[in-house]
Amino acid sequence: MASLAKTLWVSKAQRVLYFQRACVSSCFVYTIAVKPVDPNQVAPNHKAGFVAVIGKPNVGKSTLVNALVGVKVAIVSPKPQTTRRVLRGILTRPDAQIVFVDTPGIHAPQHELGKTMVEAATGVVNDVDLVLFMTDGAQMPTDEDARIGKRLDEKCRVPVLLVLNKMDRLKPADVQAVTEAHFALVRYADWMRVSATRGTNLPKLLDQILARLPEGPELYPPDLVTDQNLQAITAELIREQVLLHTRQEIPHSVAVAIDEWEERREDLTHIAATIYVERESQKGIVIGAGGAMLKTIGQGAREQIEWWTGHKVYLELWVKVWEKWREREDRLRQLGLLE
Repeated sequence: MASLAKTLWVSKAQRVLYFQRACVSSCFVYTIAVKPVDPNQVAPNHKAGFVAVIGKPNVGKSTLVNALVGVKVAIVSPKPQTTRRVLRGILTRPDAQIVFVDTPGIHAPQHELGKTMVEAATGVVNDVDLVLFMTDGAQMPTDEDARIGKRLDEKCRVPVLLVLNKMDRLKPADVQAVTEAHFALVRYADWMRVSATRGTNLPKLLDQILARLPEGPELYPPDLVTDQNLQAITAELIREQVLLHTRQEIPHSVAVAIDEWEERREDLTHIAATIYVERESQKGIVIGAGGAMLKTIGQGAREQIEWWTGHKVYLELWVKVWEKWREREDRLRQLGLLE
């Protein structure tokens, strides 16, 4: 394995990011990271651990992880089931390293992809040090919430912290009834009301998390913020734009694969990607009249990809039909959604 000794430093949103580039069989793999913590500043009673964030779809799990890590490591959209795979966002401080495990929303699966997502989400609960069971605290809990709570009561062997999100949307008159109903979801769990979008109570939530983590050394190099490489993030950023600009069945039927990644200059990366849909009619919608929709998707994705790379990106998008790809294990493996 030969490494390319080059580091690119980019200042964004008051965070200093860099990208280490390694060459493995002529394939570039990027590691996303923040400026390293000074090892001399590490506290003697340093804490480290894994924290899984689970719950039904669309309760704000990825939004919470992004807010706590301080970098957008997971895409977000108003569409349910946006997150399809388990990913890790890493917060490193002088006194602790917290590895947040973002998971797909737990739901009743209707295809092989859904089954894979649910198995991935439920499979992590006993491989971590703490579970954050996240619910929509602005409304009464649903049957889905109750099923997840029951599963945690029966199967989970690690501490559970109930996180009631969207507290900013809860009407004052409903606070007691809604809160008590959520308390009943899982036994022996402490709780915290937060707003992931506004940041309300997130420092307190971090304190609650740290109180439950074991002492120990860092689990990842202190400069990493995610276990994803830049190609995986790029594919997700493209899919995020499809989610934001299309409706009905399109968002759930879309997958993205990176076909080509070439550094043509120091300040220019060429990326070719394919957006897969399940039907010809969906292909036409994603492309749009005269290619207008595909252009909108590409512009939105390119802006965010350039944020990560720190330089210009030429993004080439194609749309192809993979009939019933969500039902096929071979397609899921090709897309990295099934091991």
